[in-house]
Amino acid sequence: MRLVWLAAALLVPSVGFSQIPTFEIVAPQSKINFKVDASVSIAGVFEKWTADLHFTTPYVESAVLDITAQAASVNSGSGLKDGKLKGSEFFDAKNDPEITFRSKKIIQTALDSYSVVGDFTIRGMTNEQTLVVTYSPDYPDEGHVRGQMVFDRRQYGMTHGIPLVKIADRVEVDIDLLLHRTSGNRPIQKVP
Repeated sequence: MRLVWLAAALLVPSVGFSQIPTFEIVAPQSKINFKVDASVSIAGVFEKWTADLHFTTPYVESAVLDITAQAASVNSGSGLKDGKLKGSEFFDAKNDPEITFRSKKIIQTALDSYSVVGDFTIRGMTNEQTLVVTYSPDYPDEGHVRGQMVFDRRQYGMTHGIPLVKIADRVEVDIDLLLHRTSGNRPIQKVP
């Protein structure tokens, strides 16, 4: 009898794992922005970045979100500001070309709302930060993940300013990622 159960377990694929959702991020319709309160507007986008969202089970909590932005691709609309931001006092793009966020834990806070806890690295310095996101389905297989992470730039060695410009320490990073599900079911959520 035990051999029959073992044979059945080996021959019948796991229903749960065959339904693990797979997504692709549609980069042309996605963006990563940042903003810092200052006496002169400092805001912009990263022109070059990659992001990956994958699941290890059918459940939302198993998701892993990785984002990598190229520091030198910053575009604030001003060559002068971009030069300062890429320099050693801010992003230090020459020595640390990548800005990364690697999720470690996803906590559902409401229907389609999550706190994504992860390691944020900039200028070669890493601290744990939280990205607060919502998922807005547009179609059954497509939708936007939009969210914000707020950090203190001093935690990453960005203690300098720009002459004649007063800059806040609080930095806001906004993401808007268009997701397209290529296989599997929609991730299973907890009922709020």
